[in-house]
Amino acid sequence: MSLRLLNKLDDVGASMGKQVFTLLGVEVNALTIPDLNALIEEAVEYRQRWIIANHNLHSIYLYHQDSEMREFYAKADYTHVDGMAMVFLGRLFGLPLRREHRVTYADWTIPLIAEAAQKGWRVFYLGSKPGVAEQGAKVLQEKFPSLQIATHHGYFDTQPEGQQNQAVLKAINAYQPHILMVGMSMPKQEHWVLDNLNQLSTNAILTSGAAIDYIAGAVPTPPRWAGRWGLEWLFRLIAEPQRLWRRYLVEPWFLLRWFIVQHFKWQS
Repeated sequence: MSLRLLNKLDDVGASMGKQVFTLLGVEVNALTIPDLNALIEEAVEYRQRWIIANHNLHSIYLYHQDSEMREFYAKADYTHVDGMAMVFLGRLFGLPLRREHRVTYADWTIPLIAEAAQKGWRVFYLGSKPGVAEQGAKVLQEKFPSLQIATHHGYFDTQPEGQQNQAVLKAINAYQPHILMVGMSMPKQEHWVLDNLNQLSTNAILTSGAAIDYIAGAVPTPPRWAGRWGLEWLFRLIAEPQRLWRRYLVEPWFLLRWFIVQHFKWQS
């Protein structure tokens, strides 16, 4: 890669949240939806392969419990904030985080897909139950007729050298997506990306959770005002109590230690 290109990429990163902030023991970038779309555009233009990850309180809990999650985030090129609780805590500790820096896929998917359709980016979505991703893709193509999108469900044997996993990798690379969205829930999606990174041919890898489930209507989308005020977790808990009760009612208490550590560092 030329020195000119390296300098150009450094300038782009610096202008879009390349500065790293530490919060509750993890590192995040202050990125808005336009920032993230611009990063993808740069990755496509300069033929990079960037992991664009995200952090919320659940992922921070997993990060401190799971060495593979720590390895995944170490490889991520950018990590945006996905949770108003993190914005509130960041501001409490004097970090320059704003509401616009809280980017969840319930808000980002449509602007991302609109940009992909406009600029001819191919999208491959991997994840969700059989039939859900296809339904979500159909909804998106009805909204954006020029969109190029392919899907594969997330219910397959993910052993790296297994036949099913290799078939999925072959399908992804044959499609040559500019954007690969991996929506398998945490930490499965991060583990899969980590295990298969060297075999993936794409420009932007996004760990996107239930992004297309919302589009397909398989998971109810919380009111967007709730997200802006940090209450989206409550709507999600009411919708899926058996799956999410531990995430929202138990895990935050394990993060109290990291809150105390950061508090004393901030005070010193």
